[in-house]
Amino acid sequence: MEGIFYLSGGKVMRKRVFSLLVAGLLALSLVGPVQAANWANPDLLVSVGDVKKNVSKADWVIVDCRKLEEYVKGHIPGAISLGKNCKSALRDGTSRVFSDVSHYDKILSKAGIGGNTHVVFYGEVKSKSMDDSSVAFWILEYLGHNKTHVMNGGLEEWTKAGNKLDAQPTIKNPAVFKSKVVKSRYASTAEVLEIAKGKKKGVQVIDARTKKEFEGDDIRAIRGGRIPHVTLNVSHMDTYDKVKDHKTGKDTTTGNLSPATVAKFYEKLDKNTRTIAYCQTGSRSTLTYLELRLLGFKEPANWDDSWIVWANSLHKGYPVEDEQWIDLSRIKELEDTVKKLKEKLEAPEKK
Repeated sequence: MEGIFYLSGGKVMRKRVFSLLVAGLLALSLVGPVQAANWANPDLLVSVGDVKKNVSKADWVIVDCRKLEEYVKGHIPGAISLGKNCKSALRDGTSRVFSDVSHYDKILSKAGIGGNTHVVFYGEVKSKSMDDSSVAFWILEYLGHNKTHVMNGGLEEWTKAGNKLDAQPTIKNPAVFKSKVVKSRYASTAEVLEIAKGKKKGVQVIDARTKKEFEGDDIRAIRGGRIPHVTLNVSHMDTYDKVKDHKTGKDTTTGNLSPATVAKFYEKLDKNTRTIAYCQTGSRSTLTYLELRLLGFKEPANWDDSWIVWANSLHKGYPVEDEQWIDLSRIKELEDTVKKLKEKLEAPEKK
């Protein structure tokens, strides 16, 4: 009889095929949630425990991405500083990546970072330096360093676990770093222009700014609005885990990223398609880049120029959706008000 099998003991196990099907379906039902609840590239995001275990190893360098004055007040024992916050240390005066990558070779070699060094960047929610850690992460990935990590939760997570801080600076012995640029991780304005004009198809674009910026209500350049053909608007702060403040009853943002929270924002995107993130200055969007890497997107990129270059470049004809122009007369009024206030404060007191 079909579906009946005989065991060596002579007993009949009926409906075995049906049982196997049920077991298989049950297994499949379990696999889906497990896959959705885990990162595709979990090694990119390290825990406080990972840092504590590896900080003293010669091939690990922990980088505090805050300002130097914050670093000297207290940092993870053994962590180094680049002398400035990471955004300032690893970008030029216009907040763009250095055009000459040999500049990075000098900076990183001097910091004790070599080709085989595990580099962990961390920021702090309180000092608003979480973006610094993701900027540094993206830049090193762009430079081809495949042992780059971010500490999940930032400095708050370190102290929350009961770990102490150290005010004694750490200086590593120089190493040899040689950039091997991965061009696909960098999106140029020329590429974005092709997308905006509809000439380049099949690229997903994520706007990591706030909804008000996206819709042109919050203008931070000469023009407000967004790039044509944007696929998705995901404000970068929304992707962090939230906890309820017991005093106010409101949700507060942590520095923690969890796959269950992050994945839902990008679930409609194709992981096998080139995906470009942008924001105002190309900083917030590096968090989006990190998240795409964690989720296993094959070709994520950060648009380094971002909105500040696009919206201020009037002579190049960069198109804008929901275009709004900044009120220059209002700026003049504010300047005059500030000037009068300054004069009043500096004037000698009347007796």
